[in-house]
Amino acid sequence: MKYLVWILGLFAAAVALTFAAHNPAYVLLVYPPYRIELSLTLFIVLMVLTFVSGYGLVRLIISILHLPGHVRKFRLERAQAKVRELLDKELGAFFEGRYAAAEKAAARAMELGDTSALHPIIAARSAHELRDYKKRDAYLAAAEGRTIGDSTMRLMTTSKFLLDQRDPRGALDALQELRDSGIKGHLGAMSLELKAHQQAGNWDEVLSVLDRLEKRASIDATMAAQLRQQAWLEKIRHQEDLAGLTACLKNIPADFKRRSKIAATATHALIQHGGDSLAQQLLTDSLNAHWDSELVALYGDCRSNDGVAQIEQAEKWLVQHKQDAGLLLALGKLCLHQKLWGKAKSYLDASSSIAPSQAAYTAQGQLAERLGESDEAFKYYQQAMGLTAGSRIED
Repeated sequence: MKYLVWILGLFAAAVALTFAAHNPAYVLLVYPPYRIELSLTLFIVLMVLTFVSGYGLVRLIISILHLPGHVRKFRLERAQAKVRELLDKELGAFFEGRYAAAEKAAARAMELGDTSALHPIIAARSAHELRDYKKRDAYLAAAEGRTIGDSTMRLMTTSKFLLDQRDPRGALDALQELRDSGIKGHLGAMSLELKAHQQAGNWDEVLSVLDRLEKRASIDATMAAQLRQQAWLEKIRHQEDLAGLTACLKNIPADFKRRSKIAATATHALIQHGGDSLAQQLLTDSLNAHWDSELVALYGDCRSNDGVAQIEQAEKWLVQHKQDAGLLLALGKLCLHQKLWGKAKSYLDASSSIAPSQAAYTAQGQLAERLGESDEAFKYYQQAMGLTAGSRIED
C-alpha cells in the first residue's frame, strides 16, 4: 500500500509539471508606474519559495528566543544524570561497606543542588559508621524540613543512631515524633521501638510491641519466643517481694511458665522471697510437662511443710529416671532436710558417681558434718572447690 501511494504521487507530480509547462496563463503585477508580467508557473514557484523562506525565518527566530530555555533544560538534564550517577555510586559504596566513598559521593550530589533527602541520609549513615558524629549530625540537619517521606527517613535514621549509642530514651522520642507526624504502623519503626524498650528495660512495652509484630506476621516466631522469654525473665528478676512475684507469675502464659529457664529463675526468686511451696508446685508442673535434669535438682532446695510428700513425689519420678544425677541430688537434699541420713548418703553418692557436681559434693560435705565425720566433710568440700576452680579455668 505504501508503494502504491508513492507511485500515485509521482504520477500526479508528472501531470502537474506537464500542465504547468504548457499553461499559457500569466500574472500581471501593476504598481504605477511599474508593470511586471510573470508566467503563472513562475509566480507559483516564487510564492512557494517565499512561504518556505518565511516559515524557516520564523522558526529560526522562535528557536533563538527559546535557546536560553533549551540551554537551562540541557544543563538540568546533565546535572540530573550526574546526580543519578552519584546516587548509584553512593548506594553501591555504602552497601559494599566503603563508607568514606559513599559519604564523598553523597556530599558531591548535595553540592550539585539535588534536593532529595536521600543524599544527606546516606552521608549521615556513612559518617556514623566512620564514627564521625559531628559530620553525621550536620548531614542530618541538612535532611530536615523536607517532605513527609524525607522526614520519615531522617527520624528512622536518628533513632538507629541513638540506639547504637545506647540512648533508648532519645530513640523513643524520635519514634514518637514520627508517630505524631502521621506515620503509624510502620514496621521498621516498630522494630526500632522494640530494641529501644529492650535497652531501656521497659519489659511490659517489649511484650506489647511483640504482640503487635506477631499480629502482622512481621517477626520470626522463634525470635519472638526468645524475646518474650527474655522479657518475662527480666520481669521475674526485678520483683522485690513475694506478692509482686506471684502476680507476675500469674500473667505468664502456661507454656512459657513451664519452660526450664523461666521455671528455674522463678524457683530461685520464689525461694529467695519465702515462696517455697509455690516454687515446689511450679517445678512439679514444669517437670511433669517436660523433664529437665538441671531443673529437677532445684526441687531439693524447696523447703515444704510436708517434706515426706516431696520425697514421695521425687521417688515417683525416680522410677522413670533412675540414672538422673539431678533427681538423685534433689532426693539426697530432701532426705538430708528430713534427717534421713542413710537415704541421703545413698542418693548423694549415686548422684556423684553418675555426674560429679559441686552441689553434690557440697551436700555430701554437709551430711558428713551432721554425722560428725570432719575429715570426710573436708574431703568433699575440697572436691567441690576443685570442680569450681576447674570450671573457672575452662571459662
